[in-house]
Amino acid sequence: MTATHTPLVLGIAGWSGSGKTTLIEKLLPELVQLGLSVSVIKHTHHHVQFEPEGKDTTRFRTAGAGEVLLATPHGFALIHEGALPLHEMLARLAPVDLVLVEGFKAAAIPKIEVRRADYPALDDQHIIAIASDCSPESTLPLFDLNQAAEIAAFIAASCHAGF
Repeated sequence: MTATHTPLVLGIAGWSGSGKTTLIEKLLPELVQLGLSVSVIKHTHHHVQFEPEGKDTTRFRTAGAGEVLLATPHGFALIHEGALPLHEMLARLAPVDLVLVEGFKAAAIPKIEVRRADYPALDDQHIIAIASDCSPESTLPLFDLNQAAEIAAFIAASCHAGF
């Protein structure tokens, strides 16, 4: 697939501690091997300090900058004051085939639910498949949580079909 300006978006959703990050980490090399370019948006409720107090970017933000872009020879980070809606974050990413979104449980996007035996099911009409360590009753496609290659193949096929 070639990268487009409007990527397909797929949520990886589940309760805290269910294994969403681990699944995404395992899916990324599989999806890339299948020819997809992929980016990730991670939502957290925790306060994240990008640079320690007193460093330049923190000083700029404290002084009133709405955004600070920290550039290094190895990459860059854009630090934005305030929250953005998901669609605005997507618009800021470089063109890719697929954006995996962790968190944003309430977003109206297709999602794969990460479901553990000890966790209740999510109540979300946008779930298109379940990755689990148990065998929940469902009419949705069900994948073994530890079989990233199979889940990636499903995602790639779904991308080609447009979800």
